[in-house]
Formats: sequence, C-alpha cells, structure tokens
Amino acid sequence: MADRIYMSSPDVTELEEQSIISAIRSGWIAPLGPDVDAFERELAERLGVGHGVALSSGTAALHLGLLTLGVKPGDVVVTSTMTFAATTNAIVYTGAEPYFVDAEPHTGNMDPALLREALTTLRDAGEHVGAIVPVDLLGKAVDYTAILAIAEEFGVPVLADAAESLGASHAGRAAGSFGRASVVSFNGNKIMTTSGGGMLLTDDADLAQRVRYLATQARQPVAHYEHIDVGYNYRMSNLLAALGRAQLSRLDAMIARRREMRELYKELFATVDGVEVFGAEGDEHDNVWLTSILIDEKRTGWAPTDLSAALAKDDIESRPLWKPMHKQPVFAHHRGVINGASERLFESGLTLPSGSALTDGQRARVVDGITAFVGGR
Repeated sequence: MADRIYMSSPDVTELEEQSIISAIRSGWIAPLGPDVDAFERELAERLGVGHGVALSSGTAALHLGLLTLGVKPGDVVVTSTMTFAATTNAIVYTGAEPYFVDAEPHTGNMDPALLREALTTLRDAGEHVGAIVPVDLLGKAVDYTAILAIAEEFGVPVLADAAESLGASHAGRAAGSFGRASVVSFNGNKIMTTSGGGMLLTDDADLAQRVRYLATQARQPVAHYEHIDVGYNYRMSNLLAALGRAQLSRLDAMIARRREMRELYKELFATVDGVEVFGAEGDEHDNVWLTSILIDEKRTGWAPTDLSAALAKDDIESRPLWKPMHKQPVFAHHRGVINGASERLFESGLTLPSGSALTDGQRARVVDGITAFVGGR
C-alpha cells in the first residue's frame, strides 16, 4: 500500500535539523538556554505583545495562565464547548468548574450572544466567574471584538486559547495577542511545531513573571532549594526552542502551502450539492490550520463516515470535527448554554488532509480519491 497520508504531519527541513545540531553543540541541552530566550522574544515580537513564556505544552500554558489569573477551586470558568479536551482539562486542573458555551454555526467559535447569556445567568446566581477561555477553532480567531467587550462589561478576565490559530488575525491584530494572556500550541500536528510545547503570551509583565516562576517549580531565588508555593516542571527545553525558532522563520510559507490545499478543496467541492468547506467565508484572516467540510446527508446521499471509509481504503487520514465537550462522558455533567450548533457540526463535519508537508503527488492522490468517491455516488 502507498505511504499513509496524514491530516497534518510535521513539516521539517534541513533548516530545523541544523538548528537542533547547533543547539546541541552549544552545550545547552537541559531546559532553558539562549534559544528559549530568543524564541520567546521572537514570537512575542511577531504577535505584537510584550512577553512570551515558552512551556512544555499549550495545556501547561492554559493551566498556569488560569492559576495566575487567580482561578481557584469553587470558581466557574466559561469556555467553548467546541474544542479539544485540553482546554477543559486545564480548567479542571485548577479545581474550577468548566461552564460550556455553544458555537456560532458558521465558524464553530464561541457565540458571543450565548456568552452574555451564560455570564448573566451565573452573575444572577451569585457565582464567581474566574475567567473566560474562548477557543480559536481550526485556525479561525473568535470574535474578540464582541467577546472582550462582554468580558469587560462583566469584569471577567479573558485567557485566549489560540492553540490552533498562530498566524491568524482578527480586526488587524494577531491571534495570540488578545485578552489578559493568550496561549499557543506547538504540538506535532500544528502548523509549526517544537515536537511538543506551547507558549503563554501577554503584555502583563507581572503575569509573565508569575507564570515563569510557577513553571520552574516555584523555586525561590536563593542558593538552596526554597519553595513557598507549589510549582510545576513546565518549562521548554533549549533544543525544542531551537526547533521552534527555525519553524517560526518558515511559518508564513507553511501557512501559504496550507492555503493552497484549502483552495483545492473549495474548487473540488464547489459543484457538489450538499457539501461546503467549513468556515470558508472570511478565511483570508485564518491560518487555515485544518480544512473541514460539512456534509448534508439528505442532499448528498452519503454521510461523512462514507467518505472517510473510502479514503481510509487508500490510507488517507480523515477525522470528524471535535466532539463537543458537553457530550464527552467525562464532562457531560457540567453545565452550559447549549443550542445544538456544535453537535450538528460534529455530526456533519469531516476534516481532510491539510498539511504543508503534503507533496504534490499526495495532494493529487487525495483529490483523486475524493473525486472517485463523489463520482461513484
């Protein structure tokens, strides 16, 4: 069988290899080092914020961001239901209760009107909302203009989960620059990767300093090991930061390559009744991390699972959209404001190969596989 085609495999070149070799030869093998410092500075400058703190994962960044905002057991944290579990897991780590807000059907992002409803309900019940965590889905930034205005009205800080949206923008500002702080991810399936890793970004120097302190085991600045807080081993290694710096230099080119794939899908499905490219409207501001389609089975005569099964026979990976958090067994008992939009996206959506590492031959194989399936139906 031909080589497997993945949805979003890492895109690495000789530049990344040489960067890691240079870091090894520098002697900075352990966590922290000059590449970590440079990576934090370079990404913060690109996004237009004052500070970056490189961490072991985006999840770690969410966890420490929430703690530093003062989120504690008994608090409520309002967040998107249409997301990966890491967002909700980080909230649970703090002892707070996640409260889910459903999605706008055309973007999958947090619906501002439902956010207002959720905050009003919680305020009227006398509950303390520690933070709002909106999630940028598949590389499309949420409506920060609306969400930040609502958050300010209710006096609740925003921690932006921009794990999927590095390189996107909203209203002329880079994703990763909104709220009291933002979080990005460099997991292996993201546009740019440090193998694992993430970063918290903020204009608040005190917040960044606190996150950095907690991430290094909350060690006091004395000669012996002294601790007055519970800390975490969450810092990024110098080797991974070297990889990240090389990837950052190629970010725009990798986004452009993914956009080419998005345009191929738009052309491919333009004449297929009952199929639309999800979030295509206004996607010139997205990073097009992943391209998904929405399938109206009543019009197509086939379901997302049918296309996925056909592609799997040719060893081509595809996957449903995120299963909403309020439908996950581990989180189903938590409250929220749910209108059904995210459930419909989960039921009708299918994510297709989108990576910048796809060769022209692999792209053609995906297109041919879809064409053959659609033509045969």
